[in-house]
Amino acid sequence: MTALNALLKQFLKLWYSHDLLLIAQRRERRMRLLASLVLLIAGSVWGVFFTLRGVWGIVLMDVLMIVCGLGVYLLTLRNQVRQANLLLFSVAIVIIAGMTLALDPPSAAAPRATHLYLLPLAVAALMAFRDEPLWLRYGVAVLCVVLFIALGASSWTPTRAYSLTDDVRMIGSWMQSIAAMLMLFVLLHILQSDAAERTVLDRDLNVALREQQFVVHYQPQLNSAGKVTGAELLIRWQHPQRGLLPPSEFIDHAEKTGLIIPIGQWVLQQAFTQLRAWQTDPLYRDISLAVNISQNQFRCNSFVADMGALIDEYGIDTRRLELELTETLIVQDIEDLMRKMAALVERGVRFSLDDFGTGFSSLSHLKRLPLAMLKIDRSFISDVLTDSSSETIVRTVIALGQSMGMAVIAEGVETEAQKQFLLTSGCDQFQGYLFSKPLPLDEFRAFVRKQNG
Repeated sequence: MTALNALLKQFLKLWYSHDLLLIAQRRERRMRLLASLVLLIAGSVWGVFFTLRGVWGIVLMDVLMIVCGLGVYLLTLRNQVRQANLLLFSVAIVIIAGMTLALDPPSAAAPRATHLYLLPLAVAALMAFRDEPLWLRYGVAVLCVVLFIALGASSWTPTRAYSLTDDVRMIGSWMQSIAAMLMLFVLLHILQSDAAERTVLDRDLNVALREQQFVVHYQPQLNSAGKVTGAELLIRWQHPQRGLLPPSEFIDHAEKTGLIIPIGQWVLQQAFTQLRAWQTDPLYRDISLAVNISQNQFRCNSFVADMGALIDEYGIDTRRLELELTETLIVQDIEDLMRKMAALVERGVRFSLDDFGTGFSSLSHLKRLPLAMLKIDRSFISDVLTDSSSETIVRTVIALGQSMGMAVIAEGVETEAQKQFLLTSGCDQFQGYLFSKPLPLDEFRAFVRKQNG
């Protein structure tokens, strides 16, 4: 009972959490959590019911429901969305098909009804696998529809040992038909609402680009002497109704729709504009600006040409410009990546590898790419003092970067103890809330005057 109470408390905590995910993502997360609880409760209740009657074949199906519910719950907690959805839909399809064949054979008095749940399941698949490859999204939905047609048109059953009596099934057919149609209606409504939300977000993002609603904040990067050596540009959206929105509210959607390319170009223009403005100011001219480059943006065929045009137009010291790449990007098309990086390095642009240690890059990639800096991911810094694995990883990354002639900067430094550990380990560049949160331009300039003046 204690374990069940803890499970329910955790469920409610997640249900009401006000994270920064998009509305659709929060809704899908809640639906997965709810589905996991339904599987747990239904599997437990029916498992006890059929155990008392010695119907062991159905008990095995109930055990499968319980295991699936726990699996979906744990995967959802770990944000492993694809694995949670695959497990949930795979088991749901098996259970619905199994119950239809074993418990619900058609008769003149009571037709099959359990297979009707495959229709709302098909609609749910379109939502759950929205961001997956088309073969997966539509493959699961089509499989549900095909099974629905096959089961509805067939009277075959592998055994009648578990078949319910017609008087029970007549009532059940009405109840299941109503329940399945209600589920279908609700899911179609959610699907339509979600499409409307995405359309609104698309429209608002286009308006934001046109009306310059985006702003950039600067998170200072400091050396061991406390001097500001650079800053990372972080985009924010000054939404006219919702206020200042962090990138987690819109960047993922921009990536999926292609709007990340003009948004990324706008951020680069802000960096170039500021670097040019600082070129003649002794207090700021040595400060570097780091800009995150998305996968779609870097893969664009015109990226190098667009960068060259900006360099020629603004005439900045390109040594002060740093482009941050992710590990996911560098493992996908290494040859194209090397060509583009080499062309920009010739113009003086520097590259850093962001969130190093969280992806799948190999030492051979690091050796071949013209990287100037490694950035240690904040996930390692946050528990470097309490977790021996994180401590080992951080020390290794620092030694690796130094041995390869790269600078190393630690992100997410929040305590003086973390800073001291990094200093003793050989890292002397830092970024994090211990020093400063991301700041608007005027506040960043004031911070530089305070630290470097």
